[in-house]
Amino acid sequence: MFHGKVSRDKVIVFSQYPYEALPRLNLQDYPELQGFLQAGQAWRQQHWQWGRDFLLYIGRNKSEHTYTRFRNEVERFLLWAFLFCDKPIVELRKPQLLEYADFCWRPPVNWISLANADRFLFQDGFFRSNPQWAPFRLKTPKNQPSVNQDKKKYKPSQETLTATFTALIAFYKYLMNEELCVGNPAQLAKGDCRYFIADAQVKEVRRLSEVQWQYVLETVQEMANEDSHYERSLFIIATMKTLFLRISELSERRDWSPVMGHFWQDENQNWWLKIFGKGRKLRDVTVPTQYLDYLKRYRAFRGLSPLPFPGEQSPLVEKLRGQGSMTARHLTRLVQEVFDSAHVKMKTRVGEDAARKLQEASTHWLRHTGASMEIERGRALKDVSEDLGHASMATTDTVYVQSENRKRAESGKGRKVD
Repeated sequence: MFHGKVSRDKVIVFSQYPYEALPRLNLQDYPELQGFLQAGQAWRQQHWQWGRDFLLYIGRNKSEHTYTRFRNEVERFLLWAFLFCDKPIVELRKPQLLEYADFCWRPPVNWISLANADRFLFQDGFFRSNPQWAPFRLKTPKNQPSVNQDKKKYKPSQETLTATFTALIAFYKYLMNEELCVGNPAQLAKGDCRYFIADAQVKEVRRLSEVQWQYVLETVQEMANEDSHYERSLFIIATMKTLFLRISELSERRDWSPVMGHFWQDENQNWWLKIFGKGRKLRDVTVPTQYLDYLKRYRAFRGLSPLPFPGEQSPLVEKLRGQGSMTARHLTRLVQEVFDSAHVKMKTRVGEDAARKLQEASTHWLRHTGASMEIERGRALKDVSEDLGHASMATTDTVYVQSENRKRAESGKGRKVD
């Protein structure tokens, strides 16, 4: 959860823990936090314990991504309750939760950071506050330096507001189930929050065009041909795009380690890859024949047999140094390095306008790119949806197809000015 020292006017630090560390947490290692909790009313310590217990529950039952997201939201909410509202959360009603929404919409400037920072620093045997950390972060475009950003322009997106209320509703629901409170004011406040906008916009599919994808693939192939260390980057990018994977599905996680043995062949010689996906659900993704050439190439680089065998425990993506699989953060850095190189190449050849999206692209764009291209090539929507791991084809249709919007855009091109 959170640990550190804070004042109403200036955040000093709150350190957050991964799920595995929560049961072992010792407040004596955090003298600033311990002093802060003890200096206030008794309900401060009680609420801190409630937050910790809730996060332990989430960590046991939800994905690592959900745990991290809920941890951030509960931390901010309790900070506000401690320092601005100064009232036990079980006494809050809908008006107070709407005040909290106002607070999140425009937080104090010194509660906003421009970059990620560690929430604590280990000094003299204790965890001390890091003054560079703040509860909110103003995200900056990749092509713009953060130093030029104005914190006063911070405004949460609709997705961020939804995530905030989702976490608070879950927190109050947990407290109700534990018979610690009798109602869920967050649920009531969400319906009356004035910052939510009824969204009838055309959804932008965050993907690469065919040409941009070819630049990415060409770039990473050249990098691998020139330096064998980039064989891993080639495999990562080919796998994420072709098999429609999220970065987390390729990485080492608390309860899942992707290994080569998760590739398997059925009685008809079809290849599949077993994936532990969102919502703690297993799915099998079809593996196209052309992709096997990239798999064989990467395995040859690692000194493995051409194709995986049943029960093989070799990590799917291996660290170059040390043992085991790679974290999502490390995988992301490798992909971004390729995107940056592809952007430079495409910009030089065809200009900045055509290459600009490569600066905006994230790892998740590879999943969107692969799925969108398959649908455009005529593959059945149901098959793509199952490979993506969507519970409903409607999700796939909404996010990736948008056939009606394409027709609308095409018909709109004929409008005249004169």
